Amino acid sequence: MALNLVKLCVGADSIEDLREWVARKALAAIAAGQQPHSFHTTRMVPKRTEELLADGSLYWVIKGYVQARQPLIGVETFTDGGGIGRCNLILGPEVVETELQPRRAFQGWRYLDAKEAPRDLTALAADGSEMPLELRRELAELGLL
Repeated sequence: MALNLVKLCVGADSIEDLREWVARKALAAIAAGQQPHSFHTTRMVPKRTEELLADGSLYWVIKGYVQARQPLIGVETFTDGGGIGRCNLILGPEVVETELQPRRAFQGWRYLDAKEAPRDLTALAADGSEMPLELRRELAELGLL
């Protein structure tokens, strides 16, 4: 079973904001002759990298809810110009919308077991995923979705 990460998506007010950021990064990478991957830089290096790379994803918390994920395809460590160890989480270019899952604010990232991860909306199409975001948010708060 895959292991995932969950992280606050600072600076994005919606999934559309996240998708625009990912698209800009992908276009810049393609223009530089690289793969269209995006990455997120963090100070802490995951110790369970092998489990994460076995089909894991980075789940994004936007406005208090897990709302989307990106496939995690690599973890690269490096030392920045100030001599501090850092890590790039290499992410696939696809932003997959998920069911809403409330999350309180936290710093850094956290591990997220696959059994606790929200399902993709494509898997929920018969369960009302076409509902407006506000209605889905209210139902998620009530534990009904």
